[in-house]
Amino acid sequence: MITFKYVILYVENVEQSMNFYKNTFNTEIKFITPEKDYGELITGDTSLSFASIELAGSNLKQGFLTSKTHAKPFGIELGFVTDDVEALVEKAIQNGATLYEDITLKPWGQKTAYVQDPDHYLIEICTEIQ
Repeated sequence: MITFKYVILYVENVEQSMNFYKNTFNTEIKFITPEKDYGELITGDTSLSFASIELAGSNLKQGFLTSKTHAKPFGIELGFVTDDVEALVEKAIQNGATLYEDITLKPWGQKTAYVQDPDHYLIEICTEIQ
């Protein structure tokens, strides 16, 4: 059996990054290490996790690009579904995100918007696809 269990974002400040997601998307903190270099949020079957850049560097001897390396975000996104895209985009911005693409209505009826979190990771805020 194979299970997709977690996504880990490499960040400068694990606790601060976790609090952005906790406060914006109403998630709960599952745990954070005493060193505050790794933590997980409760987000269903797949956890959204955070590791400090230092911890990630100790695991990846060949190195990696950080989310702040480029002017544009990585070609990946985290998706959050809501009934009220406008309100959640505003809440994300109030909590430190920046608007990347304003709200649009797709031809199939889905409303989408994109923000960057304080660590520059791309987040899609959208309605459910019907």
